[in-house]
Amino acid sequence: MDMSMDMSMSMSDMTTSTTSAMSMATSTGSMDSMDMSSTTSMMGMDTMAMTFFTSTTTPLFSMAWTPNSAGQYAGTCIFLIVLATVFRACLAIRLNLFQFLAVVRHQQNDDVLYGYEKDTAANVRPWRAGEALWTASMDVLLSGIAYLLMIAVMTMNVGYFMSVLGGIFLGSLIFGRFMARSAAH
Repeated sequence: MDMSMDMSMSMSDMTTSTTSAMSMATSTGSMDSMDMSSTTSMMGMDTMAMTFFTSTTTPLFSMAWTPNSAGQYAGTCIFLIVLATVFRACLAIRLNLFQFLAVVRHQQNDDVLYGYEKDTAANVRPWRAGEALWTASMDVLLSGIAYLLMIAVMTMNVGYFMSVLGGIFLGSLIFGRFMARSAAH
């Protein structure tokens, strides 16, 4: 019982000291520009939506990319469709990267396929610097595109959300046959 009283007292003391420190920080002259109202305005928290909404003037990726007309909004949505389709194409390439590299190398050298199409007994490929560089580059590209698509969806704009879904559908429709053997599909 004593312990709970001590904890409640220390919690109330912390709240009081935090509140007073906050009010002192916002009322002193040294932090005039950092009061709560200007901080909220700078971060855009006052306009942040927590539900889906429809608007043709929602910024995408930066304030500089804010559509000002229905045509610009449609162009932004088309860009998101293309970006999501490119994401699915890159995913198909990544999942078949070793076969793709074997074909390219075969066409360049016009000789055997270097054993790329053969699976080893342990199903583990030997490490090759060139392959590792291609794999790492593809993974970075896929991650970058995926994060851009996630940011577009996080704007909570219905048009942007539907555009990303439409692009994923279109990409899967076109490139899905290249991912059919993969567990990542």
